[in-house]
Amino acid sequence: MTDKPRDYCGIFGIFDHSDAALLTYYGLHALQHRGQESAGIVTSYFDEKKQRAVMPMHKDFGLVLSVFDDDKIFKRELKGRNAIGHNRYSTSGSSKNPANIQPFRVHHKNGNLAIGHNGNLTNARILRERFREEGVLFQSTSDTELILHLISHSKEETQLDQILDALRQIEGAYCLVILTDDKLIAVRDPNGFRPLALGTIDGSYTIASETCAFDIIGAEFVRDVEPGEIIVIDRDSTEKQEPVSYYLDAKEGTTSSQCIFEYVYFSRPDSRIFGEMVDKIRRNLGKQLAKEHPLRDVIKHHNPDKKPIVISVPDSSNTAAIGYAHENQKVGFDCKYDIGLIRNHYVGRTFISPGQKSRELKVRTKFNTVKGVIEGRSVIIVDDSIVRGTTSRYLVEMIRSANPLEIHFLVSSPPITHPCFYGMDFPSPEELIANKFNRDVEAIAREIGVDSVRYLSADGLVDAVKESNESKHSYCTACFTGKYPVPVDFGVEKEENEVV
Repeated sequence: MTDKPRDYCGIFGIFDHSDAALLTYYGLHALQHRGQESAGIVTSYFDEKKQRAVMPMHKDFGLVLSVFDDDKIFKRELKGRNAIGHNRYSTSGSSKNPANIQPFRVHHKNGNLAIGHNGNLTNARILRERFREEGVLFQSTSDTELILHLISHSKEETQLDQILDALRQIEGAYCLVILTDDKLIAVRDPNGFRPLALGTIDGSYTIASETCAFDIIGAEFVRDVEPGEIIVIDRDSTEKQEPVSYYLDAKEGTTSSQCIFEYVYFSRPDSRIFGEMVDKIRRNLGKQLAKEHPLRDVIKHHNPDKKPIVISVPDSSNTAAIGYAHENQKVGFDCKYDIGLIRNHYVGRTFISPGQKSRELKVRTKFNTVKGVIEGRSVIIVDDSIVRGTTSRYLVEMIRSANPLEIHFLVSSPPITHPCFYGMDFPSPEELIANKFNRDVEAIAREIGVDSVRYLSADGLVDAVKESNESKHSYCTACFTGKYPVPVDFGVEKEENEVV
């Protein structure tokens, strides 16, 4: 079990390209960090033999490399110039249900349709109860299926109008890629919780959760999809180089609320989201952490022969740790950033757990210490978050065995205290270490075995992000503050009533 929050999904789409499926495969590979339970691709083309449009699909449990491990999949199955793809992370029960693997594909009176979804619908329970009263049967427990039912039940005439009608009835935090027989549609919710980007390659448009998916295929980033924007890409768009956009209105009393945790942890540092590079933001988070908790206030013991070292927990906190070290050096504190932990990148999710100490040994299969770097030094660990604290405790035990002078744990985000209803998966509130110890940093430090724990403040987090990003949008900090920017139906969790 991981000790980090998880994002639910990554999505990708491309329209009118000869290598649509293959480019989607590479795009999903770049977005693998956003979902590791399953992967899928749907393409579309006109079958001359059948004299109708078809949508072949290939999806399964596992990482992208294992799901698409045969090049015949691309040569024989996933034909066509249009494609969407999806990486999925799920809650523990629903990961066992193959019906929940996306993209979803349906056939109805106005043609084929496939959909990939990242996020949560906050009015999912209300919609599900409405459909059950109408006798609608569900194939999955994903709220994505609700969107398909809304489309199929729409009284509008055209398929596009039916899709637009459905989108006006959903609420929450979501990004969508929708593939029809002749269109690729990209959607970002009116509050803009999740990132979504528009790019081009070889004159074709492409859509992705993060721009790192464009980099791997050599696509050019055009712009972010705006909050509430529905981009409709078709042959006319390709010829005119200008897709058509529609817009959804935010719920009254709400504003743009971009997920600040995308910057803290979820997104890759080489991605550009919400108008700025993630790496730049994370470095600034480290600098802000240094301003709030300078090393001169943290270090209790000094070894005149060995400088204090700042180390990260690879990989998501690397740049924050660099920012922290540089800011301390800038004000004259003699320290250095060093590599104290080595990450093994070849540990899969299915690694066999050997015996009773499985959780501890899982950490040891993923990380190891560089003893010569740590021994006899004051060690400052910079990480992006502490959730349960279990992984942190095992890491600290490993570092202690390398005989440091002292260990301090600094976190480049505030304590996580509240659940997320907008597309992240956290443990229950009572499992969060900050709640278990009532935000008492001394008690948390004792629990994970360090000399001290220090967090970045909520105000410091927002200030550091806004200082590095000139966009005027506001940010969602609900997991730190409990202030939910969009009303939530608290009577349901994502993917309840699991059938396995």
